[in-house]
Amino acid sequence: MSTSAASSNQPSLGNLPEWNLTDLYPAIDAPAFAADLDRALSLSAAFSGDYAGKLDGLLRGASASADLGEAVRQYEAIEDLIGRLASYASLVYAGDTTDPVRAKFYGDTQDKLTTASTSLLFFALELNRLDDALLAQAAADEPLARWKPWLDDLAKDKPYQLDDAIEKLFVEKSVTGRNAWNRLYDETLASLRFDVRGERLTLEETLNKLQEPDAALRKDASEALAKVFTENARVFTLITNTLAKDKEISDRWRGFRDIADSRHLANRVEREVVEALSDAVRAAYPRLSHRYYKLKARWLGKDALESWDRNAPLPETDNRVIGWDEARDTVLGAYAGFSPRMADIAREFFDKSWIDAPARPGKAPGAFAHPTVPSAHPYVLLNYLGKPRDVMTLAHELGHGVHQVLAAPQGALLAPTPLTLAETASVFGEMLTFRKILGATDDPVQRKVLLAGKVEDMINTVVRQIAFYQFERKVHTARREGELTTGQINDLWLSVQGESLGPAIRLNPGYETFWTYIPHFIHTPFYVYAYAFGDCLVNSLYGIYQNASEGFVEKYFALLSAGGSKGYRELLAPFGLDAGDPAFWQYGLNVIDGFITELEKLEA
Repeated sequence: MSTSAASSNQPSLGNLPEWNLTDLYPAIDAPAFAADLDRALSLSAAFSGDYAGKLDGLLRGASASADLGEAVRQYEAIEDLIGRLASYASLVYAGDTTDPVRAKFYGDTQDKLTTASTSLLFFALELNRLDDALLAQAAADEPLARWKPWLDDLAKDKPYQLDDAIEKLFVEKSVTGRNAWNRLYDETLASLRFDVRGERLTLEETLNKLQEPDAALRKDASEALAKVFTENARVFTLITNTLAKDKEISDRWRGFRDIADSRHLANRVEREVVEALSDAVRAAYPRLSHRYYKLKARWLGKDALESWDRNAPLPETDNRVIGWDEARDTVLGAYAGFSPRMADIAREFFDKSWIDAPARPGKAPGAFAHPTVPSAHPYVLLNYLGKPRDVMTLAHELGHGVHQVLAAPQGALLAPTPLTLAETASVFGEMLTFRKILGATDDPVQRKVLLAGKVEDMINTVVRQIAFYQFERKVHTARREGELTTGQINDLWLSVQGESLGPAIRLNPGYETFWTYIPHFIHTPFYVYAYAFGDCLVNSLYGIYQNASEGFVEKYFALLSAGGSKGYRELLAPFGLDAGDPAFWQYGLNVIDGFITELEKLEA
């Protein structure tokens, strides 16, 4: 079976690429896939037989570093194989989540890989029970020293580690628990159709109408979204309640104190740092989002914006469709202006069919860059519709892709980057692209349009995501007192949206259901603050770059190439930055403030 359906490319968009997944496997029924799946199961079982219950003996042996190093090497190789299989199944499924053949393939693969992962589960648990001093001594020498950062990260999980049997149960039941609810959410969302003026549109196509210059069309699209979300609110409410309770059970058993502590641990960032970021952004709402939307309402000739006007283009905006070739050249040109090496890496995504761009019925909404595994390469999914924001999304996801390519030599255990730093390269890619376009613009009207677009993007990345974080905190906190009704969740959503957007935006009837289509709430609870972390961090990094800091490009590539082998404090130290300093976040917020001030001067 082909891994992509025929696209319905609009002529004005040009020839939109579809990814070629054969670098992973030729097809879902390919013998190579079946053979590797069998191999993953047999290797995992054999690894368990060889090492389970024996790590302490290896540590106390005469060649501890060599013996444990060989065990980690084998473990990493199996993880890479499992990751390749899982990535292929996930990408095939993302191409059309409504296709029952793909859904079964994804589900069956997930089931078997859970069995393989269960066989490997003992390894991390047993490593964390070893004598700390002896393990540190063994990890001081090669070959085990290669994986010392991974061992150090594992040790951070030790206080929250449960008995082996319970950990095994958690993994095995994930197939019928969290993973199943995630899949239900994805398939439900992808199957929704929205009637806008007689057209039955997908979610992406309908959301795209909210950026149209015709206010009546935006209103119709918003009402269509609200109607369908409301009709499906029962299932979305059940999914949200179930997953929030599932997380509470897991957190309680593991001993996490705060509802977001498990995410902070996974991100390798202290709770205090995240709360400092959140507090700084919330305190800045009046001078950022409230102030900007009041300005935008005046531009649109209104006393206040309707909820469907939030992302409306300005009257002076050139609303032409941006073709794919122009988008590609714009982003690659911006990347090349920073570093030819960065552009060369990004160009591979275009030249080697690593991007799936068309919006198709059933395709996963939104956009992402999937790292797959270090032995392969990343893939990028977009729903490209030719809007200026689509160009920035391309720049964003290619930033992820470049990061993932650079980190791959670290290997399967050290290449993955905590979310707090994973958004750095993506947001930096956006900033490079924006600055390139802005620098080539002399016309004051178009400069205003570009600046306004960037401010809106930054508000969406910083203010909106921190509001999302606050919404999640409210939902998960309230869920501990009992199951939530749709009305209760709607009220929580309106409370944080009202606080963050301010009085210049009316939250029209129907908007209370718009929490239903945010996938991060379902897939990765509390992910969202990573966007704000990344944006504020990039503002600081870009300020250093603009001041012609010597060796910046080399330092930046070193940061990306480190993957997860170093913590955020160590990676930012060469730039003289300390995200642990509460004042650090003010610099990033002041950049947004400065753009709004420039817009006010342009208006004057």
